[in-house]
Amino acid sequence: MRGLWLVALFVGLGTSLSGGQQISTSGLPLVVDASTAKVKVYTVGPGVRAPELLPFTPPSFSDEKCRKKVNGVVKLSILVDTKGLPLNIMFLQPLGSDLDKFALLIVAADRFKPGTNNGQQVVVAETVNVSMQACIDEKKDDTGKKTYTLRMRSQPVQQFGLLTEPPEEAVLLSNIFPTYDIGNDNPRTLHVGGSVSAPVPLYTPEAHYTPEAKKAEIKGKCLVSFIVDQQGMPKNIRIIQSLDTGLDQNAMDAVAKYRFKPAMRNGEPVSVVLTSEVNFQLY
Repeated sequence: MRGLWLVALFVGLGTSLSGGQQISTSGLPLVVDASTAKVKVYTVGPGVRAPELLPFTPPSFSDEKCRKKVNGVVKLSILVDTKGLPLNIMFLQPLGSDLDKFALLIVAADRFKPGTNNGQQVVVAETVNVSMQACIDEKKDDTGKKTYTLRMRSQPVQQFGLLTEPPEEAVLLSNIFPTYDIGNDNPRTLHVGGSVSAPVPLYTPEAHYTPEAKKAEIKGKCLVSFIVDQQGMPKNIRIIQSLDTGLDQNAMDAVAKYRFKPAMRNGEPVSVVLTSEVNFQLY
């Protein structure tokens, strides 16, 4: 069964590298039965055995020639529950590129033989390095405009390890496969404060000037509103205080590459609304 999931995964993972990009997840399984109660979390050690990744039949990959190769390794943390499902998937070392989205979906499709504590199935915390080899394909649409698509060139390689600072308890978060498109706010989106901790930035690249704005000596700031979802990804990115059309777009492009450890509420990863002040200064 997992082999079929992986086929659907890689069919759906072709993603356009443009504004408003979206990864299709049609046909992928959803995990929707996680509990809202806290559970004890274990790490591999005396008496505790690691979950075992179940074997699967890897999908075939296109042998189409790749002109621009893109490789990378994304490190994530996961909790494998007593059903062998990977939950609470979070970034530890993101790349700040579309390969981060691939890594999230690849790990979410994994299935395990659950870990055990003295023979009893338990929730186990682990890390996973996802090594990926991708290709950027350049094509032209019906209007002659160039488009760029990211596709996998080979089967990703996953390496599991110990999570150095696991939580003692956690609320297991359902994996609803994200689409990363611009849409309506999730009604469960919260605001930082009280029991809701702020997301922890892991990667926040600077926005770049456009040649036109630099020539015109435009400087100042624009305000960008966005949601940091339960995996630490930005979504619903929009300008709430404009500076310049080109600079606004560059600010949103930079925010789209932000990566976080998600906000937490009582041990549960939650989505929160943030506002980022993106400054453009000429030196």
